[in-house]
Order: sequence, then C-alpha cells, then structure tokens
Amino acid sequence: MSAITIDGHDIAVLFSEADIARRIQEIAGEIAARKPHRLLVVPVLKGSFVFAADLIRAMHRAQLSPEIDFMMLASYRKGTRSSGRVEVLRDIEADVSERDVLLIDDILESGRTLAYAKDLLAARGAKRVLTAVLLEKPGHLAANIEADFRGFVCPDKFVVGYGMDMAHQFRELPFVGHVLRPD
Repeated sequence: MSAITIDGHDIAVLFSEADIARRIQEIAGEIAARKPHRLLVVPVLKGSFVFAADLIRAMHRAQLSPEIDFMMLASYRKGTRSSGRVEVLRDIEADVSERDVLLIDDILESGRTLAYAKDLLAARGAKRVLTAVLLEKPGHLAANIEADFRGFVCPDKFVVGYGMDMAHQFRELPFVGHVLRPD
C-alpha cells in the first residue's frame, strides 16, 4: 500500500486508478448482462459523481444508452454519524413507471440512504430498482439492502478520493485512499 502527501495529509492508496477503471468496465458488463428495460440511471449525489460519470461512460461502451437523472439524499447533515433519518434534498424529475432504475452510490455502509431511495423508487412504480456502489463496508449495515453491483469491499477506514471527501477536500483524487494522519 503506497502513500502520498497532499496538503500535509498522508493518504494511503487503497484502490488505484487502474484497478478502479478495470472494475468499472466489468460492472458495466454485468449491468448490460441484466438486459435493463428503459434504463434510468440515478446517481446519489454528492459522493457518487465521479464513479457515476465513469460508470455511465463504461455502460455506453457496453452498448447501453440510459437516461440519467440525479437525486441528493442526506442522513448525516453536519455530523459524521448517520442520524437514521433520510431527507430528500433533490429529487429526480423522471417518471420511473414500468422501467428499470439503477441507483449509483459511492459507498454502502449503513445502507439507510440507499434502502430509502430504492424503496421510494419502487413505490413510484419502477419495474426493477438495482444498485451499484463503488465500495461496500461490511459490518456497518443497518438496513436490509445488498448492492446488486459492487466495485470493492472496503476496509473499515474513513476513505477519500474518487468523489469522496473529508471536509470538502480530496474528491478530485483519481484513487480511493484513507488519511493516515488527519489534522
């Protein structure tokens, strides 16, 4: 495991840019194999935006042509632990009736926000609601949900990069890492 220093923070690389790119292409193939019907892709903002962009382009290479809308949910707000209550901060505009929906999120940890979004879209009439996450942290699940597509199993560490942040820093990193020595 290599580490780099950025703005005085030592960050250990957990999943490299090359490993992430390779796994995303595989996930796109797995999604295409499910033969989705009128696919609507819904990234859950903010953390998933980098993963979602790369996955959507990989889906194009896998001969899929989804529609895309966005949703923003919150269960943390100002804290570092989930409140247990999920709020919709930005809802999708697309009609999900009788179509397949793919929710994309950065990390499946407690599962509360992803389970909430999945139930919400199913209640609105989606034919099938699938989930894709870049990372899954075992041992923290508080909701009854399992990702349909998963990039990597993540160690129990606070991760940054590839869209995920620490106090609004490090989203731009092309890899997933964890801060070894936080300030």
